[in-house]
Amino acid sequence: MQEAGFHAMPPEVQRLQSLRQLTLVLYLLYGVGMFTGLPALIAVIVNHVKYGDTAQTLYASHFRWQMRSFWWSLVWAVLGFLTVWIGVGFVILGLNWCWLVYRLVRGFLNWNDGRRMPV
Repeated sequence: MQEAGFHAMPPEVQRLQSLRQLTLVLYLLYGVGMFTGLPALIAVIVNHVKYGDTAQTLYASHFRWQMRSFWWSLVWAVLGFLTVWIGVGFVILGLNWCWLVYRLVRGFLNWNDGRRMPV
């Protein structure tokens, strides 16, 4: 016997709720990944694998936002680590970290309000 609630909803509503939950989990993984790295790598892999499922939903913009945040922050982190020996790397790493915090907070707030990301 099926319980009332999630399973009684139309498939499209279930799909959107599932994508909404997944998008939140990915924002959380990226947030934790800012300190440890591995969760962000897991999140970007999930983003790429599940991106097709987000077609024509507002979550596609969030997935693009998350993926672009990851890849650009990785580029800047590598540049920062390569130039840390001349001192400028610390500035690059600090600015990159602040930029990533901004991207995650802005993404989360738009997710919470049910709005698309400007990508």
